[in-house]
Amino acid sequence: MLELEEYLIAHTDPEPAYLAAINRTTHLKVLNPRMLSGHLQGRVLAMLSQMMQPRSILEIGTFTGYSALCLAEGLAAGGRIHTIEADDELEELIAANLQLSPFAGQVVVHIGDAKQLIPRIEEVFDLVFIDGDKREYQQYLELVLPKVRKGGIILADNTLWDGKVLVGQGSKDPQTAAIMEFNNRLSADERVDKVMLPLRDGLTMIRKR
Repeated sequence: MLELEEYLIAHTDPEPAYLAAINRTTHLKVLNPRMLSGHLQGRVLAMLSQMMQPRSILEIGTFTGYSALCLAEGLAAGGRIHTIEADDELEELIAANLQLSPFAGQVVVHIGDAKQLIPRIEEVFDLVFIDGDKREYQQYLELVLPKVRKGGIILADNTLWDGKVLVGQGSKDPQTAAIMEFNNRLSADERVDKVMLPLRDGLTMIRKR
């Protein structure tokens, strides 16, 4: 699997230098650096955004800013991305990382509980990336769906959850159980079209009807 990933990356556009720097800094300074989207998924996020040219993006789960900057690559002129991070200890690092890129002025960082912050952001979103607390994915979806334009896209990350979704409904891990419930409910949700991709740890694309 590692060899396959290396092959995929070798045949994918390189990440910009500032993203490579953020990737390295994250691995040096932050616990659980694998939470960062990384090169391959980052290029997928960037290309999807470039194809859509959204004016307004919402991200739930900033971490160190890598994915926000990937999504920002496709913003229409004058567009912006709102990104929400629950961990206030990351705020200073996020700010520093954003300044490495040409998109710092288009990224609005919110620190706090996404469930409380989402209703306060008065935007209609073209694109949403959900990568926050796995136990709250369903709540996030219900909060953002009314704020997404018809035909808009929602991306849900980690929907394979290291393959733990295959263990069965008896899982006692609350995060695994929550992802499984989210996946099951989403598969039957007639408000949206959806497709799950085996990209990295699972990426589900959701289109609002």
